[in-house]
Amino acid sequence: MDLSFEAALPWLDIAGLTVFAASGALAAARKRLDIVGAAFFALITATGGGTLRDLLIGAPVFWMHSAAPIFLCLIVAVAAWAIPLRRWPERALDWLDAAGLAAYSVYGAAKALQYGIEPVPAVAAGVITGCIGGVIRDITAGVPSILMRHELYVTAALIAAASYISLTAMHIPAPWPALVAATVGFLIRGAAIRWKLGLPPHRGR
Repeated sequence: MDLSFEAALPWLDIAGLTVFAASGALAAARKRLDIVGAAFFALITATGGGTLRDLLIGAPVFWMHSAAPIFLCLIVAVAAWAIPLRRWPERALDWLDAAGLAAYSVYGAAKALQYGIEPVPAVAAGVITGCIGGVIRDITAGVPSILMRHELYVTAALIAAASYISLTAMHIPAPWPALVAATVGFLIRGAAIRWKLGLPPHRGR
């Protein structure tokens, strides 16, 4: 599959970078970090998952071959950091993260397919792309990882990536596989944020 055939995918890439960068900058602002710290958080959040994905699928690391993702992250970081915290909704970080998760899970799966990865590993590549940036952000910020909140998170990424792979295998014409899969992933994560939805936890002893 050539990503140039799927017009929605580059936009999902841009959307994922933008909202993840914003979530990273917002996390830095909540820690009262300076603008350099905000830029750093924006970069590691937006590029973390994609970097690991590219290394695993044998692709050139995307931000090492084009300065555009770096400039986009820096612009978003400055804009997000400049907004006073009182103007951000209480769960803005969660909703930004949800949008990034959905967009990047689909994009990651699609890029893996482009590089000849089989469908099941491609789904895993999508999950890695969507989830790792947020995990790196939380660990670096010294806050409990979003994975520890017992809300649907990886599951949303998994369903988004698997939906894209399935719809593509069914030869659904573009841009519907990407748009539908990203929407489904966002709705699932959004429902988890709104209603604290999660899978049953381990019962212990």
